[in-house]
Amino acid sequence: MKKSLITALLVGIGIIVAFPLFSMTYYTMVRTSTPEFCASCHEIKPAVVAWRSSTHTNNASGVVVDCMDCHLPAPQDTFDFFFAKTYHGLKDVVVHFSGKEYDRNAVRELAYEAFNNRECEKCHRNLLHMPTRRGAMLAHRSVVYAKPGYEKKCIDCHYDLVHSDRGRVMFRQTRQVPYQAKGLRQL
Repeated sequence: MKKSLITALLVGIGIIVAFPLFSMTYYTMVRTSTPEFCASCHEIKPAVVAWRSSTHTNNASGVVVDCMDCHLPAPQDTFDFFFAKTYHGLKDVVVHFSGKEYDRNAVRELAYEAFNNRECEKCHRNLLHMPTRRGAMLAHRSVVYAKPGYEKKCIDCHYDLVHSDRGRVMFRQTRQVPYQAKGLRQL
């Protein structure tokens, strides 16, 4: 009887401690995963403004791709997601409060270096079926099935698609010409 009472007491204490801890962690992760939260930091505001005018926010299908959809691993990879979110969050807080000058172009280049095609492929899965755009289909095939030593990243061609300084919305349905990648950027 005494052993089961101690076990029940320990389980009860575990629940009492774990539930608020889990709830606070979940609440914090949800609240800090919004574009509004990202824009609360003055260093990131230009990137959020550029994102708001991109086709990842304004498009005919109504799909909105948030910051964490591209800048973090998929939430299904729980450990990688929490680690990356915590690392980038702490890094941004340190940069924000250190008082150093924020070099947007340098940060952009670091983001490009760290970028992985898997982040794009979470949404863009059917890249090889473009019957009316043979050139785009062949370009994507060279990325999806890259030969060793010839690997490319999606942002090597689509580097200006989301975080561009053009400052105007490029709605697909009102563009004069369809979107065309700029080609490989000069490295």
